[in-house]
This record gives sequence, structure tokens and C-alpha cells, in this order.
Amino acid sequence: MSRAGFFTLAPTSVLALALVASLAACQKSPLDNTAKGATNPSDPPILMAAEDIITLHTGSLASGTVITGSIQPERRADLRAEVSAVVLQVLKENGESVRRGDLLVRLDDTAIRDSLTSAEAAERAADQAYDQAERQFQRLKTLRASGMASAQQLEDAEIHRNTTQSDKAAAETRTVQARQQMQRTAVRAPFDGIVSERKVSAGDTAAIGKELVKVIDPASVRFDGFVSADRIGSVALGQKVGFRINGYGQQEFEGTVKRVEASADPTTRQVEVLVAFVDNSGNTQNQPHAQPLVSGLYAEGRIETSSTAALMVPDAVLMHNGDHAYAWRLQGSTVKKVEVVLGERDVRHGDYAVRSGLKDGDQVVRNPQSNLKDGAKVEAMAAAMSSAKKVQ
Repeated sequence: MSRAGFFTLAPTSVLALALVASLAACQKSPLDNTAKGATNPSDPPILMAAEDIITLHTGSLASGTVITGSIQPERRADLRAEVSAVVLQVLKENGESVRRGDLLVRLDDTAIRDSLTSAEAAERAADQAYDQAERQFQRLKTLRASGMASAQQLEDAEIHRNTTQSDKAAAETRTVQARQQMQRTAVRAPFDGIVSERKVSAGDTAAIGKELVKVIDPASVRFDGFVSADRIGSVALGQKVGFRINGYGQQEFEGTVKRVEASADPTTRQVEVLVAFVDNSGNTQNQPHAQPLVSGLYAEGRIETSSTAALMVPDAVLMHNGDHAYAWRLQGSTVKKVEVVLGERDVRHGDYAVRSGLKDGDQVVRNPQSNLKDGAKVEAMAAAMSSAKKVQ
């Protein structure tokens, strides 16, 4: 030991320490590799079920005219007051189902009931007057035949009979009108549906023409859309339409063009196009397979005017990073991250056309997790469970 208190190493010892440090620097821990995104051979394989894997196939890419609009019922009734009266009772609220003939609003019928009573009394008096005039006319007619009455008497009796007959018809008409007014104090549902909007409450004064309640038939909903006038030449009856409805997420709806209006809107220069929903069996109906119960929802889609073959990939297999898209493709028992160049998106299903990066028959991971590593081993869940049973 030196005077300074330090050990003095021989040259051979210094060389040995340098070699040990060099070897330690060259050997990296598997944890260091994993931290940088590389796979560790000792990592267990990732278990995947059959539904976690999608096999890509060439499909059809639909393209066509954009259509925007809203969901509207074809059958709707705006019920208004046909008599001037006070609202006594409103029996249905917004959103309630109704059957045809159900009472919705009851108006005060006191004044109209008095008019009906008066009209019925006048009708009875007119009937009696007519019967009496008819008997008098027939009596004078007989007497005139035997020469016991003059022609003037017979003529006067006939005129009186005709006058009372007219009075009777007028009285009957007033009675019918009074009964109709009575019926109009009870506002009833014109068809099966739901109340979409209640406009009055008990105690309101309803003048003739005042809005009382609106009823719609949700089974008759349709896509009431608009197409730009410069694209209307490619739209024809019967063309398929794929669209989405605000409030129904990514759910896809299908329909066909039912009617194209003959004139464009003078302000927007758009043409109205009515689209009927198509059910799962392909039959055109006025109700979808997942029927919206609320009218007025915004909808947007595309009228399929042409279709081309293309490799289609669902959005569920893609990971987006800025303008780049990636997918995890299976290669044997491992997964590989590949960049995918996407083309146009099919509005019917939301799938993308693939320009490069994948090919027909490739198997890709559905809903890939962010912790997947390039080259990671994968194993089918069924095979892993079978191996576990054998070990047991």
C-alpha cells in the first residue's frame, strides 16, 4: 500500500478489468430490447381467438352521388281546430302511441250542443209542417177531381206543400251541420302512430285553424334527401343508396331511390330525392331493419351509380398515425406491422379500398392494441387451451 492509502494494480490486472467491462457493455439485457420495441424470444405468445382475425377479400367499391337530408315520415297529420272553442282536455303526450280513432283533444261543445238542440227542434217542426201541407194538398187534389175545389185552391196548396218541403230540407241540413260541429270538438287520431308534437293545453282558446297536435306514422319513415343539380343526371329510380343517420353511430342503412322531384329548389338549386328503406330480405319497404323512431334526424350517404372491384379493408383493422395508416398482418406464427395506402371509402359499409400494402387473402388483426410488437408470436386460443389440457 502506498503512502496515499491506494492499492497499486499490476498491468495484468488493469487489462483484465478492461476486458470484463467491454463484455458487459456488449451484452444487453432483454429488458433493454423490449423497452425499444423489439420482441423478446422469452415472451409468451399472444393468444388470439378466431374473431380477432380477419381474412381480406376483393369486394366492390361503390361510388356515386352524395345525398344529404333528414329522416321524415311519409304519413303525418297536422291536426287543427275546425271549430272555435276552449280546450277542455288533452289526452295524449308527446311520444305516446295512438291507435286510429283514439281521442287526442277534447274541445268545449256547450255552445255547439245548444245549436244542435235548436236545429233538431226546428227539424221536427219543419217535418210536422210538411206532413200537414202534404195532407192538405192530397185532400184538395181529391176534391178537385170531384169538382168540389177550385184550381186556385189546389195550386195554393201545392205551393205551400213545396215551401214546407224546402224548409224541412234546410232544417235537416242545419241539424247535420250541428252534428258535424259536435264531432269536430273531439279530435281523434287519423291512423296508428305516435304523437310527435302537442301544441295546446287544457284551458287554451282554440280558434279555427289553430294547431292542436301532430301525429306521425314511424313505420312510414323515409330518407328525404337532396342532390346537387349538376349530379342529378346520374340519379335514376331504383338505384341503391347507402347512408348513415345521426344518432345511430356507424350503423349502415340501405335504401332505393323511390322518387325524384321534377324541379330544383330555386334557392339552393338542389333536387329532392325520396329514398325508401330496404329491409334485410331486400324488399323495399317504408321501414328500416333498425327503425328510427324519431323524425327529423340528419342523414348523409351516397347514391350508388357505379361499382368497381377492389380489395376492401374495414376501419377496425387500421391504426392511424397522422396521414399514415398501418395494419398488423399475420405471417405464420408472428405478426408484422405494415403500412397501408388507402383509397376511397365505401359509404355503404365504411370500408376502405386498399391501394398497396395488403393483398387478397391476407389475414390481419381486428382491433389491434397499441402494445403489439413487430414480430411478436401469436397462437390460436383453441390450440393453447388444447395444449394446457394435455399438460394437466
